Amino acid sequence: MRDPADPARSAAGPDDAPVVVGSVRGSFPRSVLAERHPAIVRKVRDAFPYGPEQRHALDALLENCVEGVVEPLAEPAPDRARWDAWGGREHYGRSWFDLPFLWSESYFYRKLLEAVGYFTPGPWQGIDPFRPFKLAELDTPEADAELAALDDLAHRPAGEQEEALLHGSLWGNRADLGFRLAGTGSGTADGSRLVADDAEVLRSLFAGGTLCLVADNAGRELVPDLLLVDHLLRHGRAGRTVLHVKPYPYYVSDATTADVLDALRRLTAAKGAAGEAGDRLWAAMSEGRLTVRAHPFSCGPLPYTDLPDDLRQEFAAADVTLLKGDLNYRRLIGDRLHPATTPFAAATAGFPGAVAALRTLKSDVVVGIAPAVEAALDAAEGDRWRTGGTHALIQARRG
Repeated sequence: MRDPADPARSAAGPDDAPVVVGSVRGSFPRSVLAERHPAIVRKVRDAFPYGPEQRHALDALLENCVEGVVEPLAEPAPDRARWDAWGGREHYGRSWFDLPFLWSESYFYRKLLEAVGYFTPGPWQGIDPFRPFKLAELDTPEADAELAALDDLAHRPAGEQEEALLHGSLWGNRADLGFRLAGTGSGTADGSRLVADDAEVLRSLFAGGTLCLVADNAGRELVPDLLLVDHLLRHGRAGRTVLHVKPYPYYVSDATTADVLDALRRLTAAKGAAGEAGDRLWAAMSEGRLTVRAHPFSCGPLPYTDLPDDLRQEFAAADVTLLKGDLNYRRLIGDRLHPATTPFAAATAGFPGAVAALRTLKSDVVVGIAPAVEAALDAAEGDRWRTGGTHALIQARRG
């Protein structure tokens, strides 16, 4: 349990749950800012033959993100005003470690894109600095084996298929590329590692209407997400799916529209049941039953309580909004250190409509855990169960 005198409590909001910050020595957020971010800058720098301008900018970011203060985007940046409105005016000039962790982590990735010239007219404009890592995910023996396993699954009853695909989508998030680039190990897809399981509630929300699936990672996580979508569309469990992705590269492995197309091509090129699913998904996109949405807010540093009106209306109208991964969960909970036993429904009351989360735990934020489960985990592992990517949850709340 966390000490109520923890410095993070200085950022507490009206509900008195502290906002996560990176200033606490020895904390997980501080390790991300001080260790993972520099490791990612180095990996990106080595992955492309960037010219002197980009290499100098990356070196400057490497130094700034650890020892410097947050600086505004360059004046020509097309989204500078948006970041100013998202809290930049309050945060510029302050240490990365003293800001809300969600904000500083998000802004780091935006500054990384600035350093490599992603938004600047020139030869590096629009080039995803994380693309080599994401593509490598799709071309591995592990990916081949996972797709081949669909042939056996195809002979099972539809309900068993849905349960297996739901868990495949959950555990595909077990160790994203951001973890791996910083040298963090992965967990095991073991049912005993579920710390909360509302799968039956979630499955009851697949009511044949609209499913909003807010994606997380590309590569080997996005493929099982798409396979789950294929199943739900094929069996009438969803009439239409809106797949929300990032409008530009973010958090190393977060999915963009280009990543969706790469995953679809990987599926359509496969043999057997995987290839058939890929063909159905391709047709579903062509027919509008599967659409891709890339809203600017998806790359925002703000919690879902601050949804813009258009997204709020869209999520409210869906049968269920299914949020994938750790970052979406943090935004759903406000990236606040609520007691782990806080009911999921209470912590997500500000989200419009029915909502569910599929997430492996890679940060301190978690709610909806039974007291006995929390006590057992704390006794066995301390706080490691919250951040190691070895435990997972399925949580759902009816609208």
